[in-house]
Amino acid sequence: MNLRVVLADDSAVLREGIAGLLHDEGIEVVGQAADAQALLRLVGERRPDLAVVDIRMPPTHTTEGIEAALTIRRCFPSTAVLLLSQYVETENVMNVFAGGTAGLGYLLKDRLSDIDGFLGSLHRVAAGGTAIDPDVVGRLVSRPHRDRVALDELSPREREVLTLLVEGRSDRAIGAALSLGERTVGAHVRAVFDKLGLPPEPDGHHRVLAVLAYLGPALRN
Repeated sequence: MNLRVVLADDSAVLREGIAGLLHDEGIEVVGQAADAQALLRLVGERRPDLAVVDIRMPPTHTTEGIEAALTIRRCFPSTAVLLLSQYVETENVMNVFAGGTAGLGYLLKDRLSDIDGFLGSLHRVAAGGTAIDPDVVGRLVSRPHRDRVALDELSPREREVLTLLVEGRSDRAIGAALSLGERTVGAHVRAVFDKLGLPPEPDGHHRVLAVLAYLGPALRN
C-alpha cells in the first residue's frame, strides 16, 4: 500500500525538499500546510497515514505544532505523527508522548541530512512504531536525574541498549546495531529494567513509554 503523507512547516523550501525526497521514494505527499490550522484541515480531509509536523509554526512559533499533534492524536488516531524541530524541545514534547508512543516520532531537522536514517524513522512511525532523535535520547540519559545512582549502575553495554531502546528500536534493530543476538539483547533489556526498578519489561512501544516516564524529569530540566 502506498504511504500517504501530509507535510506541515512554515518554510516552503523545507516542505518542498522533503516532498521531493518522499516522491523519489514512492511516498505520496497528499497535502502541504504552512500553519497548524491548515494542517488540521488537511488531515481531516485527506486522512493521511502520517503527518510530518514542525513543532513551531505561525502565528507565535511556540507550541502550535505540539497542539496540532495532540489534536491529531485525539481526533485522527489512525494518522501517525512525526514531529520535527530545529532545537531540542523539552516539556511540551513529553506531553505528546505521555499519551502513548505508538505511531509517534520526534526528530531534529538536522537529521534530515541523514536520508536513510530519516526515511527509516518515517517508515517506522508510519507503521505504528516510535522514533526519537538520538540527540534527544542522549540528553535524556546524560542529564541529572532523581535516581542518578541507578543509571550509573548500568554497564556500558546496557547504556547502549537503553539509548537504542528509547529511540524506539526493536530488539532485532538493537541487535543489528550492536552486533548482538536477539536473546542477548533481551537479556540486556531485562537487566536495564531491573536496575532502574521498572516493572517487568512490557512489549513493543509500551516499554519505550515506561522508560520515557522514568527519564522524563531529566528532559524537563
